[in-house]
Amino acid sequence: MNKKTAAVLFGGQSSEHEVSCVSAVTIIKNINTDMYRIIIIGITKGGKWIKVNSAEDIKSGEWINGTVTAVISPDATQRAVLFLDGNKVSTEKIDVVFPVLHGLFGEDGTVQGLLELAKVPYVGCGVVASGVSMDKLFTKIVVDQLGIRQAKYVPVLKKELEQMGKVVERIEQKLTYPVFIKPSNAGSSRGVSKAHNRDELIKGLHTAAEHDRKILAEETIDGREVECAVLGGNEPKASGVGEIISAADFYDYDAKYNSEVSKTILSPDLPGNAAETVRDYAVKVFKAVDGYGLSRVDFFVERKTGEVIFNEINTMPGFTGISMYPMLWEAKGIGKPQLVEKLLQLAFARAAESGGEGDGR
Repeated sequence: MNKKTAAVLFGGQSSEHEVSCVSAVTIIKNINTDMYRIIIIGITKGGKWIKVNSAEDIKSGEWINGTVTAVISPDATQRAVLFLDGNKVSTEKIDVVFPVLHGLFGEDGTVQGLLELAKVPYVGCGVVASGVSMDKLFTKIVVDQLGIRQAKYVPVLKKELEQMGKVVERIEQKLTYPVFIKPSNAGSSRGVSKAHNRDELIKGLHTAAEHDRKILAEETIDGREVECAVLGGNEPKASGVGEIISAADFYDYDAKYNSEVSKTILSPDLPGNAAETVRDYAVKVFKAVDGYGLSRVDFFVERKTGEVIFNEINTMPGFTGISMYPMLWEAKGIGKPQLVEKLLQLAFARAAESGGEGDGR
């Protein structure tokens, strides 16, 4: 059997750079090397694309010192990676890309657009689904049409903060403290804060504005945080449900990645039919944004009522040792190697359906 060449992209310019590095190691180690040759491309925080020799170089951080530039050509007639080593330029054909990129400039449709231009199959959602899902405000607009409850919210533009008094008044008229403040386009809870009063609200708005020009103020939901994994193409399937037990007041970046107290529970005991509702809503949201391949969809289960409330969707969820997405599928009997292969095959299937390359078989 002829091996196909899979390029793995990781790192990136977003605030989730470090998470992407860890996720990439997991992906690389679970690609079947009997079926694929692997090209690894790291993107620095400054946006430089570098050829990386191994997953071990990612773990050690040594990859950042690489001297060979490796970029995916947008030329659809090439479908190749260009290597620039001093004055030498070489190319290598690629069959599929796994963009293990979280957050802006990776999970938001930008890299997906490059790969569409290049006509190279890639893992995950397309340009529109990635962009809409990355932008929390647009996601809310879509989910509003589904009739699924979500937290009340007030959108704010960074420019509006020049008249902070009017912004604060608008938020306080619709929401009661405490409120959450979030950048519309950021992941892993970067730039998110919880405000218990006006001073904290103003501080939180400034913090969120450091990450994005669009900001959301949201009502606080007194609920259990749960997540559901979605996998598939035109007929996606939902995994079981996992619950997040946060070490902090809310599941911020430190609570996710730096705390040993935070933990995840698979198949939690939820009230009534909440678990099935979560699974049903997860697929509905995934389809509504035109998802393909994979996503993790997050919800709250309100403590008083047991009602399921949509939170957000992540189109390239983490693959770290504590990431819920692979754990939820492992609980369903799909181990990481099998999961990675399913995602690669879905990439080929999507390309074939849209008139691109074949199905990878």
